[in-house]
Amino acid sequence: MAQQHLDPTDPTAPAVTADALAGYLRAQATEFLRALRLHRETGAAAGSGAEESVDAARALRRSARRISASLHTFRPLLEADWSEDMRPELAWVSGTLGLEHAYEARLQRLLLALHRLSGVTVFPGQGTGRRGAATAPGGAGGRPAPVAAGSRTPAAAGAPVPLQAALVPAGGPAQPPPTPERGTLTVGAAKAGALLERQLTLARTRAHSTALQALGSSRFHAVADKVAVLASEVPLTPAAGTDLHPLAAAAEERLANAVTALPLVTAGHPYNAEALVHGLSPDPSPHPQDGPWHQVRLLLRLHRYAREVLHGADRPADVRLLTAGQALNRHRDASEAAAAAAQAARTPRIAPATAYALGVLHADQRHEVEAARFAFQQAWQKATVGAP
Repeated sequence: MAQQHLDPTDPTAPAVTADALAGYLRAQATEFLRALRLHRETGAAAGSGAEESVDAARALRRSARRISASLHTFRPLLEADWSEDMRPELAWVSGTLGLEHAYEARLQRLLLALHRLSGVTVFPGQGTGRRGAATAPGGAGGRPAPVAAGSRTPAAAGAPVPLQAALVPAGGPAQPPPTPERGTLTVGAAKAGALLERQLTLARTRAHSTALQALGSSRFHAVADKVAVLASEVPLTPAAGTDLHPLAAAAEERLANAVTALPLVTAGHPYNAEALVHGLSPDPSPHPQDGPWHQVRLLLRLHRYAREVLHGADRPADVRLLTAGQALNRHRDASEAAAAAAQAARTPRIAPATAYALGVLHADQRHEVEAARFAFQQAWQKATVGAP
């Protein structure tokens, strides 16, 4: 499928020199240092300070990604040794700080999917990722009553509802009798949810400890020192007087070529049976079809950040590019959630009902992968058709 350029280089457009790149890098470095200071001030705080610390870590990752992407796209205009040393270190910072949130979001996604697939009427509340459940006023016999999906009740109103109990249907004459398949899934969903919660909570805890160690390491302090220097001085090369448009256009061209290589004709259908068959393979390696889509996601991010350098970070982002990027983010999240379900299903000596629930959950997330590909195909077509 031939693709038009999303933002073609206009020969009549005024040149954008390296001064714009230097200003952009200085601004992002300042944001990095501001977020780092906020994270250190709120990191040890409790209550509302914890949320501020999460926001500060997110801001750290955001600025680190933008600096690293700019160093990659416009590397001919920057000192080679300095740029090559900085980029992997910034990628390490962003990746390390993002793991904890990724595990938390993955667990939330999988539990929500189990809740939807098993047709239960209650779901354990997930707060800030800590192991715990929603609470409800006491029911008959002193047992906690089920919490309706989406409801919020005070923590002091009753005892926490365990995950196993929360995933069991509340029962009652208003509910239709479950089919044998749904009944098997409901029985296994509780144990599958508990297994996923144990595994992903452990992974999240380890990621949190790793992030804390990284922020206190000499390696991170060296990165922060280099960013502090960048906030006042950008090491440009003598060739920095050239226009930025050709380098930004090259990033756009790499994105267009990667999208052209995608099976967008297949992604034009909301269901791809061939991909589902590959997804049900016992091979524990990453899904063979996912890699090119993940690469397009990274290239789309590079293209967006290059546009920020050219047009200014304050300019509203292209809605069509944002929509395409959101679809690719959904694709990544569903792909990684499916892998987590498959990994949990390989746990030795689990009950057949648990393995069945995890298999259904895995297939459901692979369907989500296909839905995200379909959404990207639709968004990309709108972006290319609507391009100037």
